[in-house]
Amino acid sequence: MTTDPYTGPIGTAYTGPTGTAPPYTGPIDTVDWHTGGEPFRIVPASPPAVTGHGPTVAERRTAAMADAGVQWTRALLCGEPRGHADMYGAFLVPPDDAGAHLGALFWHKDGFSTACGHGTIALGAWAVATGLVPAPADGTTDVVIDVPSGRVTASVRTTGGRVADVTFVNVPGHVHARGVEVATSLGTVTVDIAYGGAMYAVLPAHRLGLRVRPRDVTATVAAGREIRDALNAARAAEHPADDRLSGVYGTVFTEEAGAPVERPDGTWLLHHRNVTVFADGQVDRSPCGSGTAARVALLADAGELRLGDELRHESVVGSVFRARIERSTTGHGLPSVVPAVTGTAYATGTSRFTVDPDDTLVPGFVLR
Repeated sequence: MTTDPYTGPIGTAYTGPTGTAPPYTGPIDTVDWHTGGEPFRIVPASPPAVTGHGPTVAERRTAAMADAGVQWTRALLCGEPRGHADMYGAFLVPPDDAGAHLGALFWHKDGFSTACGHGTIALGAWAVATGLVPAPADGTTDVVIDVPSGRVTASVRTTGGRVADVTFVNVPGHVHARGVEVATSLGTVTVDIAYGGAMYAVLPAHRLGLRVRPRDVTATVAAGREIRDALNAARAAEHPADDRLSGVYGTVFTEEAGAPVERPDGTWLLHHRNVTVFADGQVDRSPCGSGTAARVALLADAGELRLGDELRHESVVGSVFRARIERSTTGHGLPSVVPAVTGTAYATGTSRFTVDPDDTLVPGFVLR
């Protein structure tokens, strides 16, 4: 029998500690967006079980992971037939304090992540487009969001009353380790590990005989899973200050799309491609916001990306983020950079999800 990692066998109704029915089954209203092709399902009115845990977003994430009812609702929205293996979304929750506009608990098919750059971009665009955060017809408006990895900002640029683009200013990122050897079925490779709100293993795709292209995605998923699992088994990505941020979340496979170009002002434009495999084999259709942030930390550490330079980061489907170093800083006692990643997000629809009491396939299933 197929088993969901959080809800037990498919068709088995959730029962809480007192044997009650699921704490919140709907109707659940969502607003769907995409950022560079990567889906982002926003739940503006989150279930009470989500919003009621802890005073901070980081604490709510920890509680959500341990709450079978919250996991049931996540699985309902993420798994088939309401979602799919690569669905991504967020429950909106109160921020840590009045300094932020909102909080977000990011989720995917395997649980709750610590960071999400493409989601932050979508949330900024959504907050301005819906009037939740007032914005001028022409100008830039900061939407401040508390996420499990810290406080981030979505700087939303509007033109003619419409959102033109969003710049995601992340928490400080740093290099965690260089040249870590990993054995895979395609051979032993070395990877670098960097933090961009989550830990990522980064390596050129050609080291495994792969390219950043759609036809190689299946092989890339397999390799990404192997690398992530091996590094986590070896505890190779322990966060220096907060164990909740430990562990490799994804693997970023990179390649250069062209030689660096010097611009008239003396700064440089780098053009790279990437495909990011995160969680248990999910493929990011966008260039991956937090993965791009980790890439910025690595390039800055190597001296390949300086203040004023720009990284044009292209995804496996051809969408583009533009990234730069906002400033250098110290994060958790380590030399760090604050990355700024610019992209676009668009609404794709709204949904009202319901649960039929006779449905034997709730909360759903995932086929990979």
